[in-house]
Amino acid sequence: MVSTNRTPSLAEALLPIVCLVILLTINVFVFEDTLAGSNQIALLLAATIAGIIVRRNGQKWEETNQHVVKTIGSAMPSMLILLLIGSLAGTWMISGIVPAMIYYGLEIINPNLFLVTAVIVSALVSVATGSSWSTIATIGVALLGIGKAIGFNEPLVAGAIISGAYFGDKISPLSDTTNLAPAMAGTDLFTHIQYLLFTTIPSLIITLVLFLVIGFNYEFHSSIHDIELVKVAIEEVFNTSSWLFLVPVILFGIIIMKVPPVPSLMIGTLLGAVFAVVFQPNLVREIAGSGMSYTKASYVSSMQAMFGDVSLSTHNENVNHLLSTSGMRGMLDTIWLILSAMVFGGIMEAGGLLSRITRPIMKMAKSTGALVSSTVGTCIFFNATASDQYLAIVVPGRMYRKAYEDRNLKPEVLSRTLEDSGTMTSVLIPWNTCGATQSRVLGVTTFDYLPYCFFNLISPLMSILFAYFNIKIRRLVSRPAKAETQNEAI
Repeated sequence: MVSTNRTPSLAEALLPIVCLVILLTINVFVFEDTLAGSNQIALLLAATIAGIIVRRNGQKWEETNQHVVKTIGSAMPSMLILLLIGSLAGTWMISGIVPAMIYYGLEIINPNLFLVTAVIVSALVSVATGSSWSTIATIGVALLGIGKAIGFNEPLVAGAIISGAYFGDKISPLSDTTNLAPAMAGTDLFTHIQYLLFTTIPSLIITLVLFLVIGFNYEFHSSIHDIELVKVAIEEVFNTSSWLFLVPVILFGIIIMKVPPVPSLMIGTLLGAVFAVVFQPNLVREIAGSGMSYTKASYVSSMQAMFGDVSLSTHNENVNHLLSTSGMRGMLDTIWLILSAMVFGGIMEAGGLLSRITRPIMKMAKSTGALVSSTVGTCIFFNATASDQYLAIVVPGRMYRKAYEDRNLKPEVLSRTLEDSGTMTSVLIPWNTCGATQSRVLGVTTFDYLPYCFFNLISPLMSILFAYFNIKIRRLVSRPAKAETQNEAI
C-alpha cells in the first residue's frame, strides 16, 4: 500500500462506499440493464470521491495513478479470459455443440431431479478442470438451456449451476484460488483441501437437499409436448451428431493437463469453428450470406461467431432466444465494469481507505468465532470494494495471518476461512469480476440468481458456525488459546 501524509479518518474511508451504495441502489430502480453503463459510472463517481479524499490527505496523483494501473493490470488475465469465453460461446453455438447438449440433455434428465443433476454435473466438471468460469461458460450454458426448456425459471437454474461450479473452484487442486488461499495463510495445498472438506461437504449436502425439495415441489410450465417442440426446433437448424461432444471432451482434457486458461479457451474456440464447418454446412452458409464460396463462407461465419452477434431462427421463439450469442462484443460491457471497479478498488487501497475500515474490525475480534467472523466479513468487504476475488483472499490473508498465529490457530483455519468467504462470495457481487462475468455469460442478473446460490451463501456461514462451536478448530499447541473452551476438536 502506498503511504499518504495523513491517515484518513473512518468517516473519510466510508464516504466513497456510502456514495457507491446509494448510486448502485438508485440504478437498480431507474435502469433496466445496470450493466450497460450506469453501474460503471457509479463506480467511477465513487472513485472520484475517493481520489479527492486521497489527494486531500497529501498523496500525489502520480502515486495513486501507478497503483490504479497496477490494479487494472492484475485484472487483465480475467478480462482476456472473458473475451475468449465470448468467442468460445459463439463457435460452440454455430457448431451445434451447445444445442446438442441441450437436445440430448432433454432426453435423459428427469425434470424433478434436474436441479440436483445440474449441481452435481457442474461440480464434477469444475473439480476436473479447476475452473468455475470454464464450467459455467460451457456445460453451464447448456444446462441453463435445458432447464429453461423443462420449465424452470432461469435464476433458479443459474443458482444450481453456480453452486456446483464453485464447489470445484473451491476444492480442486487445479483451481487458482485453492492454491492461493493456503499460500496466503502459510499452509500446504493438500492440508488445506482436506481441512476445507469439513465445512464444504455439509454445505454441499444442504445445497443438494434444498434443490431436491424445490425440484419435487416445482410447478412446471412446460409439458412433454413443449419439450418435444424444443427438440424438433433444434433438429430444424442443427445436425446433432454425437461426434460434437468430442470438442468439450478434448477441452476438458486440455484443462486437466494444466494448460493455462487462455490457450485452452482459444483451442476450444478454434475447434468449435472447425466442427461448425464440418457438421453444419447449411448453417455456415446461412450466417455468411449467399453468393460466397464455402471456403469464404466458413471464414466469415466463424469470425462472426467469435466477435459479433449470431441469431439463429427456428419456428420456436423460446428456442431462438437460446440459440443467440454475442461473441466477444457481448462481453465488452462486463469488461468496462471490471475496469471501473478496478479504478475504484485501486484508489481505495492506494489511499489506505480500505485498511482504515478493516482496522477496527480486527481489534474487536476477541474470540476464535469473532476472529473467523471478522475474516469472513473482511473478505466479503473486499469482494464488494476491491471487486476482485484474488484481492479478497490476498489482502485479508496478509492482514489476519499474524492474528491467527497469536491465537495459536493453525494456518489451515485461516486458509479455509479465506476460501469459504473470499472465493464463494465473489460471484454474488454484481460489479465484482466474477459476478459480472457469470451474469453476462448466463444472461441472468446477479441479484436475480443470488438467492439460489445456496452453496455460496451457506459456505461462509458454515465457517462461522464451526468457529463459534469449536468444531474442527486446529491449534498450534495443545493448550487452548486464552479463554477459549477446552472442548475444541484438534
